[in-house]
Amino acid sequence: MGRPVHVGPTGSGQLSKLANQAIVAVTIAAVAEAMLLVQKGGADPAAVRAALKGGFADSTILQQHGERMTEGNFEPGGLSKFQLKDLDNLLNESSQLGLTLPVAEMTRDRFADFCENMGGADQDHSGLYLELLKRNGLSA
Repeated sequence: MGRPVHVGPTGSGQLSKLANQAIVAVTIAAVAEAMLLVQKGGADPAAVRAALKGGFADSTILQQHGERMTEGNFEPGGLSKFQLKDLDNLLNESSQLGLTLPVAEMTRDRFADFCENMGGADQDHSGLYLELLKRNGLSA
């Protein structure tokens, strides 16, 4: 459940949730690209994750989802359709604030492709890796 933290006036909690979802989604996309790069380049993804552990690039997403991606384990944890919904909410709110969030927009479009065109809606959000494989003409 986390710890209670006052983040501002009414509505700020929702903004915090949207900020969390932006970070999670964009980081999943970055980890997918990094894992594909190391795999196709011939490096051992597990060894790369171990080498990055504790550095600035380290994260729970790198360690947990990076492993899921390279092992092909997309059993649901956080469903992709909910990640897409959260990104839609983020972009709706940012639009109402007069903001453009290009990285979130691009990530949202990738999740939409994965959910709507690849049947990935009920797979874990780390399944965005599969969308990246398709984009590069590769298979899992």
